[in-house]
Amino acid sequence: MISEQALREDLAAAYRLMAHFGMTDLVYTHLSVRVPGHDHVYLVNPYGLLFEEITASSLVLVDADGLPRQETSWPINPAGFVIHSAIHRSRPDAACVMHTHTVPGMVVAAQETNILPLNQINMEFYGSVGFHPYEGIAADDNLGERERLVRDLGSHSALILQNHGLLTVGGTVAHAFYRMYYLEQACRIQIAAQATGMPLHIPSEAQILRTKKQFDDDPDQGCLIWQALRRKLDREQPDYRT
Repeated sequence: MISEQALREDLAAAYRLMAHFGMTDLVYTHLSVRVPGHDHVYLVNPYGLLFEEITASSLVLVDADGLPRQETSWPINPAGFVIHSAIHRSRPDAACVMHTHTVPGMVVAAQETNILPLNQINMEFYGSVGFHPYEGIAADDNLGERERLVRDLGSHSALILQNHGLLTVGGTVAHAFYRMYYLEQACRIQIAAQATGMPLHIPSEAQILRTKKQFDDDPDQGCLIWQALRRKLDREQPDYRT
C-alpha cells in the first residue's frame, strides 16, 4: 500500500506539472487522490494557492463532502469538490481525479462533438470519453447532478464537461496525469486542424480501432513519462516534496 507521504509527493508533483504545462485556471480546479486505508478520505489543494505553489505538506485531507479532516490555515472550497466526490464514491478504480479549465479543453467542450480521431493521439481516446451536458456550475444545490456525472462518465477514463472543461481518472496519479496530458493534446490537435478550414481526413473505422488497441495494449500507460517528469521536478523544483 502506498504511503500518505508518497501520495502527497505524487499529487504535489502533478500540480506543479499542470502549472508547468500551462493547464491551470489560477486557483481554481482540483486534482484529488484517495488515501488508502481510510474510508472516503482524499488529498486536495487548499483554496487560494496557485498550482505552482503546491507542496506535499500544503495538501489537505478532506472527507467526501470536501470538509477538512486535518488542521489547516488555508480555506477549502467544498463546492469545488462536488465533481470529485461523486466520482470517487462511485468508481473504486478512480483513485485519482483531475479536472481542468484549459482553453483547448473548453473549446472542444463548447462543440457539439467529442474527440475526433484526427491523429493517432486522438485515436487513443476513441470511444472512451464520456460527455456530460452542461447544467451550470457544479454545486450541491443541483441535487441530481452527481448521479448524472457518474452516469455520463460510466466506465470511461475521461469526460468532457460540456461548456466547462475536461476530466480524467486513473488508478494512480501517474495514470490520471498521463490521460489528462494527452486529452489536452488531443483537444489542441482538434481545434488546430479545424482552424485550418481545410477538409479533415478521418481514417477508416478499422484503422482507428487498430490504433486504439495498440495504445490499450501498451503496458506502460504513462509510467515512464511520469518517472521522467518527476526527475525533471527533482532537478528544477525540488521543494514540491516538502
